Amino acid sequence: MKQNRYVLIAAFGAFFLLASFLIRLTLLLLTDEAGLDAGTITVAFLKGALFDAAVAVYFSLPAALFLWVMPHGWWNRPWSRMLTYAGFFLTLLLLMFSFFAEITFWMEFHTRFNFIAVDYLIYTYEVVNNINQSYPLPWLFAGMVAATGLVLLLFIRLGVFRNAFASHTRWQVRLALSSGLTAAALLITYFLPNSFAEGGKNRYADELGKAGIYSFFAAYRNNELDYTSFYATLPERKAWELVTPPASVAPRVTPPQKPNVVLVTIESFSAEFMSAFGCRRGLTPFLDSLATQSLLFTRLYANGTRTVRGMEALALSVPPTPGNSIVRRPRNEHLGSLGDVFRRQGYHSTFIYGGDGYFDNMNAFFGNNGFDLIDHGTRLTSDHVEGTHQHIPQQAITFESAWGVCDEDIYAAALRDADAQYHAGKPFFQFIMTVSNHRPYTYPDGRVDIPSGTGREGAVKYTDYALGQFIRQMQRRPWFENTVVVIVADHCANSAGRNVINVNRYRIPCLIYHLGAERGTIHAMCSQIDLFPTLFAKLGWNVPFSRYGQDVCSPHYRARAFVGTYQKLGYLQGDTLVVLSPGRQTDMYKVTKGDTELVPLQKDSALIERAIANYQTASLAFKRLQERGGREAHRYQSAYIR
Repeated sequence: MKQNRYVLIAAFGAFFLLASFLIRLTLLLLTDEAGLDAGTITVAFLKGALFDAAVAVYFSLPAALFLWVMPHGWWNRPWSRMLTYAGFFLTLLLLMFSFFAEITFWMEFHTRFNFIAVDYLIYTYEVVNNINQSYPLPWLFAGMVAATGLVLLLFIRLGVFRNAFASHTRWQVRLALSSGLTAAALLITYFLPNSFAEGGKNRYADELGKAGIYSFFAAYRNNELDYTSFYATLPERKAWELVTPPASVAPRVTPPQKPNVVLVTIESFSAEFMSAFGCRRGLTPFLDSLATQSLLFTRLYANGTRTVRGMEALALSVPPTPGNSIVRRPRNEHLGSLGDVFRRQGYHSTFIYGGDGYFDNMNAFFGNNGFDLIDHGTRLTSDHVEGTHQHIPQQAITFESAWGVCDEDIYAAALRDADAQYHAGKPFFQFIMTVSNHRPYTYPDGRVDIPSGTGREGAVKYTDYALGQFIRQMQRRPWFENTVVVIVADHCANSAGRNVINVNRYRIPCLIYHLGAERGTIHAMCSQIDLFPTLFAKLGWNVPFSRYGQDVCSPHYRARAFVGTYQKLGYLQGDTLVVLSPGRQTDMYKVTKGDTELVPLQKDSALIERAIANYQTASLAFKRLQERGGREAHRYQSAYIR
């Protein structure tokens, strides 16, 4: 191979395989309490080597085409050398950044690249700012360039380029080698799905067996999953019969109450941060005290692992459907959301976000589902958004992070909006989404005893502090006496782990404060989709809202929770978890050891059918609403709501 210009590709492939092995080893060392044995690790590394070879083939294709078409008379000229060196350097630099990104992504999510990474590439403004505030970007870039230069120098010292440029590779040989690489790439594309690394007993091992770049493009290709094509199904009539809402009971409040409702959705806030759930670190003194004065849900689970999943669950009260959240999908307007429910009751509904509502399609979703908008965005909302759109004024901003303004500034905007609605004589509903409890964990100085930007615990403490300030300021407002405050997380701080679905990392805090004399705890298992049906029942509202969300306090309530990832759909009932996966796979587990372990169970067909029915009908209903779309959608919501 020494006297062949394709020695460049061979050397690159060898470097990539070695570097990928070292990255995989680093990720293994960064994995705590994974329960990995030597055999599992070996299988993961062998599968990983196969994916690494596949990525090396893909990266080599442009070079193979260049080496094939370049005539021998041009090959050794200065401009050809410069072009080759430059292409090699840029490819290595891209790989260096991808390796760094894989490590940081693993530290945050304990997975290889997935839909989140695809989203991050789309929303570059927020992500670049996040990286800039989390890491010294100039030094990081300089380090990547220096490392790339050292690798390139090593190839030069080993004589790789000298041997390549000195070679006289006939065009027939070049055609055969380039065609072989192209054929290999096609075979990989059709016969090596990313799911080949999955299906083991340990979720960490499955992720270690993947390659970051390969997983990224697999996620990009598969971010929309049609339920009926990939998941187990039932006859449609039977599916709808199984999700028929339980018998309704008469409203418990007469006449119905119409308080203002303020929903505070807290970014990445696990139940384990609060003392009510066993925390002894004193991170949330205000929330801990507020919980004793509120109606506290002790077994409420997040529907998903991202903010848009929490928004979807709260705003629509539906199970998580496979692929992207409904918030991010096209043709998602007029779905009969919370905003529409409150507006039909005479309320003014506002979505308030501290970042740019363009991110994750938030403004388009909320603006076309009954809400007016307040955010910190600089981009104009689409003309197709029906709700009014205001920006938080620059003079009202005291602190900004990569993701937007601090929680105190978000709450100040909410207070201004509430005051305006009170003076206009209208009851109001606010859907507030915070951002401070997110990497890089920066917040105003002097608020808590942990310095800004040093980690999650400081951000949790600041989140609690800002919320306390908000509630105290509300209590001084004339409208507070007739106001209910709902506080819930969008998802947990970290949902990844060893299992296909880590149930313990879906439990989130939720409380309803200032709801008359309501105090105490609700211990029934439920999920985010049940929160507002429960509140509506307590207010005495008999409103059509959700076929899936239930009043947790009703004697007819069937305790269960929906917990899902982008592809795995979980149905939790008691200590049993049903997991639906692509390939029409159904699995059943017993949840043990404080929701941390899954033990395979013999399948219960009735429970599996109930899980299938909920997810199948939710996916089907939204698909039909999409097909009709626009202002005609309300005619078909009978499939989506009661």
